[in-house]
Amino acid sequence: MSRLELRSRSNSQLIVEDIYDDLSLRIKSGPIGVCPVDTTRAFIEMSHSQTCGKCVPCRVGLLQLKHLITDVLRGDADISVIDLIEETAKSIYETADCAIGYEAAQMVYKSVKYCRDDYEEHINSGRCTCLNTQPVPCVSLCPAGIDIPGYIALVKEERYADAIRLIRKDNPLPTTCAYICEHPCEERCRRNMIDDSINIRGIKRVASDFAGEVDPPKCNVSTGKKIAVIGGGPAGLSAAYYLQLMGHQTTVYEMLPKLGGMLRYGIPNYRLPKKRLDDDIDAILKTGVEVKFGLKIGVDIDFNELSRKYDATLITIGASTDKKLGLEGEDNENVVSAVKFLREVGLDKAKRLDGKKTVVIGGGNVAMDAVRTAVRLGSEKVSCVYRRRTADMTALPMEIEGALAEGVELITLKAPKKLEIIDGVLKGIWVTPQMISKIKDKRANVIPSGEEDEFIECDNIVVAIGQDIETKHYEDAGIPVAKGKIFSLPTGGFDALPNIFSGGDCASGPSTVIKAIAAGKVLAANIDEYLGYRHEISCDVDIPIPNKDDRPSCARVELGEREACERKDDFEEIELCMPKMAAMQECGRCLRCDHYGFGIFKGGRENLW
Repeated sequence: MSRLELRSRSNSQLIVEDIYDDLSLRIKSGPIGVCPVDTTRAFIEMSHSQTCGKCVPCRVGLLQLKHLITDVLRGDADISVIDLIEETAKSIYETADCAIGYEAAQMVYKSVKYCRDDYEEHINSGRCTCLNTQPVPCVSLCPAGIDIPGYIALVKEERYADAIRLIRKDNPLPTTCAYICEHPCEERCRRNMIDDSINIRGIKRVASDFAGEVDPPKCNVSTGKKIAVIGGGPAGLSAAYYLQLMGHQTTVYEMLPKLGGMLRYGIPNYRLPKKRLDDDIDAILKTGVEVKFGLKIGVDIDFNELSRKYDATLITIGASTDKKLGLEGEDNENVVSAVKFLREVGLDKAKRLDGKKTVVIGGGNVAMDAVRTAVRLGSEKVSCVYRRRTADMTALPMEIEGALAEGVELITLKAPKKLEIIDGVLKGIWVTPQMISKIKDKRANVIPSGEEDEFIECDNIVVAIGQDIETKHYEDAGIPVAKGKIFSLPTGGFDALPNIFSGGDCASGPSTVIKAIAAGKVLAANIDEYLGYRHEISCDVDIPIPNKDDRPSCARVELGEREACERKDDFEEIELCMPKMAAMQECGRCLRCDHYGFGIFKGGRENLW
């Protein structure tokens, strides 16, 4: 008789694992606006099913929490029960043996602490204070609120120009976003419950590539109002577009030779071809927006003098300056910021780096743009130095993978310590090895590992550790500034300056293109209202009625790329559009949440704003 045997999992255990897999997909695509009290009760019920029964706080305590929260949901509790839930959760957290108990209790404690209003509303009124609509996930997660199911349906019917018109209702830079948007809309796509999210950005690329030139809608009758927009980046251009459509004459003041801001002078051509950016800008200028180039506030023109000439003035200057390492010798000519480095490339003033070794410091998308640009400028060796792990990098995974494919060396867990400069010539940089440490705000911190400093030989260093905003002149002009940002209200206005508005990166800090566009949309609406109007932006495109075909599991179509060995030698675009047949298949995967489920009753479609 054998002492041991190889055990296989039972059918029941295999089913449980399938349930866990399905549950993880449902959580991944969980809708926005659900009740936090109900969600907490469901979480506790699942956690209780995992308890082993060894310790009373976990086995009995979690069950009691479930009963208490259920009483709250039914309206059978009084206000004192909320304190009892909080005390019980705290007790379980402090006394449970293992993570099954204390982590579940900590989540309940957080729920009561930060969502107390919802618990009180259930007790007092029999309902919660969460959103009374359950909007379409992709639309609600898009900062600009673009009608995503609508334009996917239009692309499915090959109505590409109509798709662009629909996108422009909320986003006047559709082609730009088709190339570089970080697509937060895909995060909770309900298609995740079946297989994988829809390639929403890829479908937008199809619309922009196949639509051809699409004219903007006609502007409203002129109001006679004049508006100045300072800064020709995505926020300023978006606001100018919508204000011009509303009938207000808008003038954009741009300090550089061309419009686009960081879209033109910060994002390399291989990621966003400037010809395609110009397609979007040309459509904006067709509305009648005026532009004055080469004028910088505080240098060529005074802010107060400018604002007196207009009915409203909007500040959208972006984050166009760099953060410093704080190391001695950082002013060396071969140590440059990523902002300056990429701007010189955008201005066609960049020097070749043939035979040079380049180090880029940072782990965001700007750092990835810098390393991949250095490769294309002929650098012999390009290294990216980052003080945390690869998993902690804020750059998009596809950008990191692209850089590695092009031969970039990734050096992680190394913090810059000292620049090695001899007789004014940069020789390299000393870095201190780091080790991973405690997690704070869901991100792992690092501390020195105690190992000896290491030397990395290089001829050039590009610093990509963040961007700052030029606020001095605005602060001198009386504009509120706090923590290096222009401090405006959520509406974009100021309490004591009724005709001044601000938004985009200069108010929020460095952010994404789609958030800047959303800020421009909000600012346009609020400036219009300040001027005494309530113009509406709409689109008269008819959305196709969804078909009732089954939608079986089907893999997601990804955009192709040129081979790394070919693309790394030039600045031509690297990402390829979907073939038409693949695009039709991808559009067919859309579940049309704007029509099915709650979409048709709650949320659905906003035809104007």
